[in-house]
Amino acid sequence: MFYFRKVWIQTCLCLATTSLMYAQQRIADVSVPAPIRGLIAAHHGKVAVYARQLNTGKVIAVDADVPVQTASVIKLTMLYEAMEQIRDGKAKWDEKIVLKPGDAVSGSGVLTFLDAPKELTLKDVLSLMIILSDNTATNLAIDRFGVKAVNDRILALGLKDTHFYKKVMKPATEPMPEDQPKFGLGKTTAREMATVMEKIGRCDLGGPAQSQDEAICQTALNMLRNQFYRNTIPRYLETLDSSEAGSAIASKTGSLNAVRNDVAIVAAKSGPIVISIFTWQNKDTSWTTDNEGEGTIAKIAREIVKEWSPDGLDGRLMKPGLGLK
Repeated sequence: MFYFRKVWIQTCLCLATTSLMYAQQRIADVSVPAPIRGLIAAHHGKVAVYARQLNTGKVIAVDADVPVQTASVIKLTMLYEAMEQIRDGKAKWDEKIVLKPGDAVSGSGVLTFLDAPKELTLKDVLSLMIILSDNTATNLAIDRFGVKAVNDRILALGLKDTHFYKKVMKPATEPMPEDQPKFGLGKTTAREMATVMEKIGRCDLGGPAQSQDEAICQTALNMLRNQFYRNTIPRYLETLDSSEAGSAIASKTGSLNAVRNDVAIVAAKSGPIVISIFTWQNKDTSWTTDNEGEGTIAKIAREIVKEWSPDGLDGRLMKPGLGLK
């Protein structure tokens, strides 16, 4: 009798645990709108999404804590480190940086086509790094600040799965972590990179607020708002001329053959939204405008904004602090 009672109790506990697991799964599914679940399921590759509306706290998260290849999205952490050092008086927008013979590397950007030596400002270098994702400019920024400073800042922000490994298209000059070959230039999660973008948008810099903070953040936002690569998050969202009010989307993209990523702040009329979408192991490795990874990101972003801000976007709302301070 005791044996059968024990089995009956164990069975009930197992059923209860299973029911709870299914209930939790249903709750998780409910938090992700059906159109977004459908887009992720249909994608030929893997997708991680983290989106948060900053004034309401609404969240959509799918595999948001899975470490992924950043490609050029990791350059956002370099921009944030530069902002902090400018704030601390350790760097200046107008300080001179020289492009020397041998500095140029291939890939995205224009500096590789310019004659060296060429004198630039730090602002020039960072603008090229963000707007055109210029690889040579990124390496000049690394020469100026160092990846150690960036990674120390990342750790100070509490980001445990984000790391900037080395220069672009250059061999490492120091021992690399064991996981570097897997991730390449950098690793992160959708949630953690959203945190970096949110800090820039909120103008949340280290320590008590200072008088120059807003100007620093405005300069950075202007770079991000003028992102040249607009086939991902902005693709279906920014349908009106933004030349007067400025773009309603501040973003940083990253692409490799089987990787397409974009992280952005969207100035929605109902409140600012941070959208962080990473796709990898993509079957479509083409570099055409109809690349599936880019299309998936664009469609997911459209559904997020449709869900939370059906009235759309307004570039006039894109300002340091995002109107939330």
